[in-house]
Amino acid sequence: MTKRLDEILRILSIGNKVSVNELSSKLNVSPATIRQDLSSLENEGFLKRVHGGAVLNESDDISHRMAINYNEKVKKAKKAAEFINEGDTIFVESGSINALFVKEIAFIKDLTIITSNAFIAKSIDQSVGCNVVLLGGVYQEESESIVGNLAKLCIETLNFSKVFLGIDGYTFNTGITGRDMMRSEIASLVVSKGTEIFILTDSSKFGRINMSKYCSLEDIDHIITDSDITNEYRDYIHSHTDLIIT
Repeated sequence: MTKRLDEILRILSIGNKVSVNELSSKLNVSPATIRQDLSSLENEGFLKRVHGGAVLNESDDISHRMAINYNEKVKKAKKAAEFINEGDTIFVESGSINALFVKEIAFIKDLTIITSNAFIAKSIDQSVGCNVVLLGGVYQEESESIVGNLAKLCIETLNFSKVFLGIDGYTFNTGITGRDMMRSEIASLVVSKGTEIFILTDSSKFGRINMSKYCSLEDIDHIITDSDITNEYRDYIHSHTDLIIT
């Protein structure tokens, strides 16, 4: 992504809406160039074009969250991609960092990505040869996630060597948690399969409590996050699992 496109996302993440003329003035390029940039970002799922400008999507929409702290999220996605090998079969759950992560790995030979998120499945360029399996089940429109008993049955019949999860919170007392009960059920089930578990998250999630528990810290093999994690959480997590700081 060019520096100008990244700056457009940064400006949008501050106010959620911006006009073509405002971007043209701030970035010192023509309105026609800005319109082309916005179309490119819309095609990538980062924003929605509106008359005279662009807006980010609703707060639980992955494309909205992808645009917030984009560069930091790309760092985490690239680090996670280092763990993928040719021929891997992996499970990728919902999350804005996970959506960027699959873009980094889709070109890997004979890779199969199983996912419970329709946005992630659609974002993968299958022309590069990556195999994509989208779970069946109940479709949650806002988050574009697949949940419910049918989704759980699919997971029980599938095999994968690595799991990549996004989270909504972690504290010492509650463990790893999520906002949505049905999505948390999916996350808990894939963790219980006993494969290598990765969490991709920004440091702001440490210290937050959410309704539904995914699992305990001891169930996780690797946590990839940023350097803003507090020393309290950094030291504790590092003593219990592999903590990777980007």
